[in-house]
Amino acid sequence: MKKLGLIIAVSIGLSACASGMNGGTMPGNSNNIVTQYPIEAAMLNIYTKARSQSLVATVGNQTASADIKVTPKGSMVFNNKQVQGAEVNTINKVNNQITDQSVAINYFTLNPLVFHGFTDSSGKYSLSNQTTTIPKMATVGSSSKLITEDVYADRSMRKKIGTYNQDWSLTRDSNNTAWFCIETSANLLLNNDPNGTSSECYKINARGDILDSKVTISQPTVNGAKTIVFTSR
Repeated sequence: MKKLGLIIAVSIGLSACASGMNGGTMPGNSNNIVTQYPIEAAMLNIYTKARSQSLVATVGNQTASADIKVTPKGSMVFNNKQVQGAEVNTINKVNNQITDQSVAINYFTLNPLVFHGFTDSSGKYSLSNQTTTIPKMATVGSSSKLITEDVYADRSMRKKIGTYNQDWSLTRDSNNTAWFCIETSANLLLNNDPNGTSSECYKINARGDILDSKVTISQPTVNGAKTIVFTSR
């Protein structure tokens, strides 16, 4: 999957699309506490379905934002495989002035959901190795490795510029909502990645609908790690 960019180059999107799946509940509990959530359905809503979203953060005395639109592209060929694609168009702004625009395509197959990599408008070409199966359902408190992604300067794949690990976790938010988070490591090819690490978190309900989001980026500085939090608006 397309790795989160830094500061304002955030390549994620949200969806309010219902998945039709129900989470597990604790039998006989009058508070109807949901204990399981549909992870695969949530990821389908996040990465593969049409949606738009804005994220905003305060950086020093400036306001950084990212306007994201995801558009399914249907059947495509990637790395000599028949796959599905979803385009992510991101417009970055500082103090409401456009500073950058990027377009990426995530490639995946369904039944089960498997991510294969991405390409973007800068020429980058990524290959993903999905290390575990994405579960249909998961219990609050669960976590797992997701993918290892190798990123190349272009589709010739002669120059590798990054290797990243991505993991997911599920933590309780309320009796009937949870935070589903995807953590991306620093670039494993660098001793000190200036881009740091990132965590994109989505508040989901028992159907896998996306209710809210937040993105946390942690960058190393000479004075220690600097953390920036983007929230949906």
